Amino acid sequence: MEQHGLVMVYTGNGKGKTTAALGLGLRAIGAGQRVLLVQFMKGDPTYSELKGIAFLPGFEVVQTGLHHWVTKEQVSLLDKTEARRGLNIARNAFVEERHELVILDELNCAIDYGLIPEADVLELLTHRPQFMSVCITGRGAPSLLLGVADMVSEVIEVRHHFRQGIPAQKGIEF
Repeated sequence: MEQHGLVMVYTGNGKGKTTAALGLGLRAIGAGQRVLLVQFMKGDPTYSELKGIAFLPGFEVVQTGLHHWVTKEQVSLLDKTEARRGLNIARNAFVEERHELVILDELNCAIDYGLIPEADVLELLTHRPQFMSVCITGRGAPSLLLGVADMVSEVIEVRHHFRQGIPAQKGIEF
């Protein structure tokens, strides 16, 4: 069967967008494919998913971001530099053609926070090899990106344990 790559977007205010993308990566590894996960705005190497991915040959991870939480009100030049580095890593992956799936985790947020122009992401996607799938996650996916995607899933919060006063749980949120 001929491999036809897709552009997929997971967005919305609910929990599970990165988790869904990681599940897609797991499925790709099981199918004998190679996966690149580029995490935007995430520089903490202690996330549990990174420890699990380490057991999966062919699943490469690159974090771009600092160890602090980025807010729209406090975006630094270094935050923008790190996001630009992530976009360049994705660009290089398109040129090298070593991965069948490239996950750009929290890229929607990086666009929404002004770290990367939406136009740069749209331009990048025009250079995607035909066989390669790209999965973009994060809240606030811009409308033009949604328009070029082959698949869009919106994760909606119906109920969340945070609202019940239950803090982030190891193995669930981190």
